[in-house]
Amino acid sequence: MDFGTIGAKFGDRELGFVARYFEEDSMSRLFSVLCFVILLLSQSVALADLPEPKGKSESANVAAGRTAIEAKDFKTAVGHLTKAVQEDPKNADAQSMLGYSYRKVGTFDKSMEHYQAALKLDSNHRSAHEYLGELYLDMSQLANAEKQLVSLKKACPFFGKCEEYDDLKKAIDAYKAKKK
Repeated sequence: MDFGTIGAKFGDRELGFVARYFEEDSMSRLFSVLCFVILLLSQSVALADLPEPKGKSESANVAAGRTAIEAKDFKTAVGHLTKAVQEDPKNADAQSMLGYSYRKVGTFDKSMEHYQAALKLDSNHRSAHEYLGELYLDMSQLANAEKQLVSLKKACPFFGKCEEYDDLKKAIDAYKAKKK
């Protein structure tokens, strides 16, 4: 907008008002855009229960394992993810999802093994920390679960806040409330 033309037409006093109006409007628009971006980021984090594929395409077994987990068919997930880990033992996401599936079928020793393998490959793997903390709660090891919460606080990108941290914190709080 040409403020010189507006100033000539309305005078300097009115020009100041118009300029302030557009500045406030711009701030309002900027605030709205900022809120929208934050909403988008929070939604992408909120939908991140399972680790998202990183860069390259997922193997057929990892994709099938992910689908089985989403269908809560953990026994089938164990089969696919075992094959995926045999194909690519350095895939931290596959290791974490296999640990998760083993935990859901009640095989805690195998679950622990695969969570630890995921964390050895990626010490900041948020899903592995969350799920290992939940495994510790299943095994009545509150202190170890709380250690995973501390590790998550360091691994989370938003000043120590992320969905995995929030989920494990809720699980720990529920565990403590149940024990009272």
